[in-house]
Amino acid sequence: MSTSISNPTTSSTATAASGSTATPAIWKAGVAAAAGATLATTGLAALASAAGVSFEAGGSAIPLLGFTQLTAVFSLVGVAMAVVMSRVARRPRRTFVRTTVALTALSVVPDATFGFDVASAAVLMTLHLVAALIVIPVVARRLATTR
Repeated sequence: MSTSISNPTTSSTATAASGSTATPAIWKAGVAAAAGATLATTGLAALASAAGVSFEAGGSAIPLLGFTQLTAVFSLVGVAMAVVMSRVARRPRRTFVRTTVALTALSVVPDATFGFDVASAAVLMTLHLVAALIVIPVVARRLATTR
């Protein structure tokens, strides 16, 4: 008697490695993760604002809708990068994770340099990390470890 064990990680990696079938999986998961990140960052920004964080620099404050828009746009840019990497990178998952972690680190630099008060800068940096922690793992799981 033979027993077969199915490994979901292996099957998703096999799907991702096949190229065109991976693209819809990456997009679907990425868009869902982007939506979740958008809701999370907007909700957290609203809570921080209600707690007295101003998000003001140079005389004008970041509007709540700004968090929604920027999180959605940059999350979808990350998803598009994953799609491209799934087609051209030798190790798409590794390339995506290293690239997005580096870009996340760079994304907090303006928060520290644009003249925000300490509380605003800390919350903004945290929001970048929250969005990254939601999107990066979801998308990375859809990418093959090697092509």
